[in-house]
Amino acid sequence: MNRPSTRMLDRIKSTYLFIKTEGTVSTAQVAEEFGITDRTVQRDLHVLEYNGLVCSPYRGKWKTTEKKVKAS
Repeated sequence: MNRPSTRMLDRIKSTYLFIKTEGTVSTAQVAEEFGITDRTVQRDLHVLEYNGLVCSPYRGKWKTTEKKVKAS
């Protein structure tokens, strides 16, 4: 089984914290903020969504959920 890289985990964590700080953001905003492709953002958001940390109330817009997270 492939383990995610530290770089990927750091990017996903940063993405989560960015969304939490900004409120509702678009996929394009995240891509621009981190200098990554829309496809990479979509993969990262899928991981966050799978774990119940973000949701997409409107197509292409993302926000954090109420799930409690320890982000160190």
